Amino acid sequence: MDMVTSQIEARGVRMPSVLAAMRQVPRHCFVPEASMDMAYDDTPLPIGHGQTISQPYIVGLMTELIRPEPDFTVLEIGAGSGYQAAVLAALVKQVYTIEIIAPLAQAARERLRQAGYLNVEVIQGDGFHGWPSQAPYDAILVTAAAPEIPPPLIQQLKVGGRMVIPVGEPGGAQELVLGEKLGPRKFRATPVLPVRFVPFTRL
Repeated sequence: MDMVTSQIEARGVRMPSVLAAMRQVPRHCFVPEASMDMAYDDTPLPIGHGQTISQPYIVGLMTELIRPEPDFTVLEIGAGSGYQAAVLAALVKQVYTIEIIAPLAQAARERLRQAGYLNVEVIQGDGFHGWPSQAPYDAILVTAAAPEIPPPLIQQLKVGGRMVIPVGEPGGAQELVLGEKLGPRKFRATPVLPVRFVPFTRL
């Protein structure tokens, strides 16, 4: 784990609480058995159903960009294996994570429970609509590339809150974007770096 954090720290992720969370979360518990020997490599790994677990650097960067605080409630779109949600859970009060693929949602729910992350609720559904019953959120983190930022997610973000989302077409150019809600009707989107994510899927 220290090798992972030294790699991502060298690439610019410096927030001490984020690095500590990434040391704490056992990434090997969130990858398929066939990929266990690569669990701590700084690379994305397949988790089935055409989905991947993001490389540690991207997980660390996206987490740092939302500037997590212990009293935050965070919405994640795209639970995948549950790894990103576990990192968030080590840093914030509550995480709601939505996964559209039912077997992945169930597996993530089990992994998170077994690993002791009890402040995460996994919801199976279409993340485009967010999770309005628990809004507004201090931060929203999206782990699949959308052609544009879904308006419901902007609506569910607190004023002063931050969103991190990859934006772009499947197989085309994608950019990791930091969104900041500056007022009830004012949202600023700033490109961070080019990325490649699986596409944002809808029901």
